[in-house]
Amino acid sequence: MVGAFTLQPRLLSSFVGDHFIQSKHHLSGLFQYNPGSKHVSMQLSRGLSGLTDFLFNKRNVEEVSTSKRNRLRPGEVSPRRPVPDHIVRPPYVNSWQSPGIASGAEVHNEKGIECMRASGRLAAQVLEYAGTLVKPGVKTDEIDEAVHRMIIDNGAYPSPLGYGGFPKSVCTSVNECICHGIPDSRALEDGDIINIDVTVYLNGYHGDTSATFFCGEVDDEARNLVQVTKECLYKAISICAPGVELKKIGQTIHDHADKHRYGVVREFVGHGVGRVFHSDPVVLHFRNNEAGRMMLNQTFTIEPMLTVGRINPVMWDDNWTVVTEDGSLSAQFEHTILITKDGAEILTKC
Repeated sequence: MVGAFTLQPRLLSSFVGDHFIQSKHHLSGLFQYNPGSKHVSMQLSRGLSGLTDFLFNKRNVEEVSTSKRNRLRPGEVSPRRPVPDHIVRPPYVNSWQSPGIASGAEVHNEKGIECMRASGRLAAQVLEYAGTLVKPGVKTDEIDEAVHRMIIDNGAYPSPLGYGGFPKSVCTSVNECICHGIPDSRALEDGDIINIDVTVYLNGYHGDTSATFFCGEVDDEARNLVQVTKECLYKAISICAPGVELKKIGQTIHDHADKHRYGVVREFVGHGVGRVFHSDPVVLHFRNNEAGRMMLNQTFTIEPMLTVGRINPVMWDDNWTVVTEDGSLSAQFEHTILITKDGAEILTKC
C-alpha cells in the first residue's frame, strides 16, 4: 500500500503491465507518491529493471486533457467469455497473479520453430480479420467477441484472457490509449485510430502481434504517426541477426522516431515469447546501454509505441488501461520474430 493506492512493483510488457520485478527493495523505497497530483512515480535502478527514469502514473480519468479530441472514457465491460474444455490453457489461467517475466531465452529446436510458426500464423490471421471489423459504430467489445470466437474455432486459447485477471481476449487501445485497453461498450468513431493486440496459445506456444488501424476518415496527424510507428518496427527487425546487440533495436527505433519528432514510450517493452507468454530478453525500444545479444533460433517480440506528445503514461482505475498523460495520440505495431542464420523471420504474418 502506497499512499491512497494499492500497487505492486511491475515490469511492463507491451501486453499487460503485471510482470513482477524480483527485488529485495521494500515498496516504500521504490515509490514516490504525491497525493496532490494523484501520480505515483516508481524509481528503479538500472540493476533492477534496466529501465531508468521509470514512471508509473495513475490519475482519475476526469482530469483535463490538452487534446482536441474527446478524451476516452471507460465503457461497460461484458462478462468473461467461455472457452471450451477441450482447448489447452496456459498455466496462468484462473490465477489472479501474473507469472512475471520468465528467466531464460526462448530458443527452439526444429519442432519448436514449427510450433512457433503455426501460432504466429494464426495470430496474424486473427489480427488481419479483426482489422476488417474496424468501422465507425462498431463496439470494441464486438471486436473482442469476434476475435475470441475465431481463436477458439481454431483450437487455440486467447492468451490475454485470465492473464493476471485480464477480463478479455484481446487488447483494443484507441487514440490516446498506449496499450492494454479493455474492450467495452464504447463504439468506435470516425477518425479514431485503434491498436488491436492479439496473442494466441496454440499447441503450447504463444504467437503475439499487434497493429494500429484507421477508423473511417483519419486526419494527417494520426496517419503520419501510424506510418512512422510501423516504419520503426520494420527498421528494427531489419537489423536483427545472431550476435547483434539487443540495444541496437532501441537505437534504431529512437533514431527514426526522433527524425519525425515523435516520443518513444519507455515503460513498455518487447519480450521473449514462445512456450511462455513473457520471458527474457527484455527488449527496450529507446536508446539504452543494456547488455545482451541475439541468439540463433531465439524468438521475441519488438513492439514500439510512439506518441505525438508527452510520453509519460497514466493508468485508469481498472489497473489495465494506459493512456498518454496529455491525451495525445499513441500508436503501436508488433511482431514476433525468429532469429535465423540470415537475419530475422517474421512469424506473425499471414
